[in-house]
Formats: sequence, C-alpha cells, structure tokens
Amino acid sequence: MPRSISYHEELIEALKDPLEAAPYIEVVLEEGDPKMLRKALKNVVEAQGGVDQLSEQVKQSYFKLDRMLGEKGEIEFYCLSTLLDALGLQLAVTVKSM
Repeated sequence: MPRSISYHEELIEALKDPLEAAPYIEVVLEEGDPKMLRKALKNVVEAQGGVDQLSEQVKQSYFKLDRMLGEKGEIEFYCLSTLLDALGLQLAVTVKSM
C-alpha cells in the first residue's frame, strides 16, 4: 500500500514556492493570532531549508521574533496592524522581485 503524504509534508512542499508562501503568511497576519504567526513562520523557514540556511543576521531576527511570539504571545507589530485596520488599510505580503 502506498504511503500517504502527511498534511505537514504537503504544506512544506507547497511553501517552497514564494508565490504560495506569501498568501499563506498574509492570511495568518489577517487572523491576528501571534501563535499562528509563529507556527506559519516556522513552516516557511522549514520549507526554505531550515534555520541553518539563513544568514546570521536573519537568524538573529528570526529567533528574536520567535522568542517574542512564544513568551509574550504578541508583538507590537499587531498594534500597527490594528491601527492600519482602523484607518481602512492593511498590511500585505508579496513576493519581492529579484
């Protein structure tokens, strides 16, 4: 019997494509749940080869953000999101041009 692919494996495979990762993160940002954002960022980092593939500077930023999301459960970033929402604006995640 063929082994089925787990949801997580399928998600990680899809997130290798920045055109899939951008809307994935954007939807999570819209939800406004820091725990979901933490997990989503971990998934995207995993899809891109894991933390070891990040530069030292990016690793430090990633670990700092991960720690803030894990300990406090929120970040000041969501204050900006709330303000923008009140102003009829929103944040967007897009694939950067190379």
